[in-house]
Amino acid sequence: MRKIFLLPARFWMALFFAAPLAIVCAYSFLTRGDYGGVELPWVLENFTRLADPLYLAILWRSVWIASLATVFCALLGFPLALFISRAGRRKNLYLQLVLLPFWTSFLIRTYAWIFILRDTGLVNTVLMRLHLIAAPLQLLYNDGAVLLGLVYNFLPFFVLPMYATLERLDPALLEAAADLGARPFATLRRVILPVSAPGLVAGSVLVFIPCLGAYLTPDLLGGGKSVMLGNLVQNQFTTARDWPFGSAASLALMLASALLLAGLMRSRIARELM
Repeated sequence: MRKIFLLPARFWMALFFAAPLAIVCAYSFLTRGDYGGVELPWVLENFTRLADPLYLAILWRSVWIASLATVFCALLGFPLALFISRAGRRKNLYLQLVLLPFWTSFLIRTYAWIFILRDTGLVNTVLMRLHLIAAPLQLLYNDGAVLLGLVYNFLPFFVLPMYATLERLDPALLEAAADLGARPFATLRRVILPVSAPGLVAGSVLVFIPCLGAYLTPDLLGGGKSVMLGNLVQNQFTTARDWPFGSAASLALMLASALLLAGLMRSRIARELM
């Protein structure tokens, strides 16, 4: 009886996950046609091309920027989640403020940063009128702008699981630590962080993996100068029309995410935290 009830879910997963993934896997071993598309013979060249220094540099930039975005989300999201979890009756209000950006399109929020960071944008205009700078700063179309956009867009994905963990923290543990003479930093390190470790791991995963595959934010805020793996895959399927290599690059992205996630879950640190 249990298997019968699971049939709709299995059919859904097979149709919308397994089948598209199988098509991508098959395309990655085919050859690019003269006018786009795919054709025989079966080759491994699409995967060997990924060893080119150009694509390795793109992979490194993607991992580096995604890691930095995750670190900044943790540094900003942990204190915010801790504050919300101890906010009492205003807890729901602060949670709504965290969720407020989701009421606006992801694309519109990213375009808003273009108007803020461009040469004639809000930041440069204010700094020039205060006579703090003589010429506009180059705040847009670089890795810093991409990092800022990623942190802004994915910060709620860290705050929410972190809040869900901290909200269940028993206040008696903090009182016991204070009674035993623990200072605030010691309480944070010995009590709060170990208890909140599941939320920390979950939030980091929810931020890192989407950042690793992001293509819209690097495309708009990077201006083509900060190419990440997501941009590489998107360009191969649209501009270059090299579907086999785009499929191979997307599989490499999925494999990198899976290996990093598996390494995190298998690591000794993760087991101790969980």
